[in-house]
Amino acid sequence: MTQQPVSPALVSALAPEGVLRVSINLGNPILAGRDRASGEPAGVSVDLAREFGRRLGVPVELTTYDRAALSVEAVRADRADIGFFAVDPARGEGLRFTAPYVLIEGGYLVSDASPVTGNGEVDRAETRISVGSGSAYDLFLTREIRDAEIVRFPGAGPALAALRSGEVEVAAGIRQLLEAEAARAPGVRVLPGRFMVIQQAMGTPAGRGQAAQDLLAGFVEEMKAAGFVAEALKRHGIEGATVAPAG
Repeated sequence: MTQQPVSPALVSALAPEGVLRVSINLGNPILAGRDRASGEPAGVSVDLAREFGRRLGVPVELTTYDRAALSVEAVRADRADIGFFAVDPARGEGLRFTAPYVLIEGGYLVSDASPVTGNGEVDRAETRISVGSGSAYDLFLTREIRDAEIVRFPGAGPALAALRSGEVEVAAGIRQLLEAEAARAPGVRVLPGRFMVIQQAMGTPAGRGQAAQDLLAGFVEEMKAAGFVAEALKRHGIEGATVAPAG
């Protein structure tokens, strides 16, 4: 694909240490995980990070985190130059997001014995909903849930385990992860439909300047339009996530 030259000033704004420091969230396996053979980070967000580093003409340094909240904080605190996370108003302070590059559905998991059959039945008194603390769906449900209790766990794994152990009545999460959990062992089922669409975007510290933010935003739009994101999803065998429309 055609590459427009990036000015030295913009390269310095986005990679002030001469290397592009990238925050990668391994808590969302739709976008990143570890290669089974090498153990190195791999996935759609990793591919985008390496391509952006190539555009800037600088090496790429990946730092991985097990939870989205930790990945977000690394960028907000200027320990990383770019990151990959869901757009949410609660994350806006100190960060600037691009338009989303991938859309992912958020859903609910319940036990087979649960009388709940639809998403609209979840927000009720005496219902406990487990979430990964600081995740996009945690932030969303914190704003939207009125009667149910939100119970936070350090990641998706413990949140799903809480449902099977009976600590909660509902587990919220990325739909693909819930479907995988339901397929892993009997006893739970995914409610039909979705309660939110998670918009996965790139972000950079707010202090990097408008020109740097515009460059990153333009990169995301080009990667969507050129088919890079779609090809990466296919290459990594990701199903259920869709390329976001033009921003």
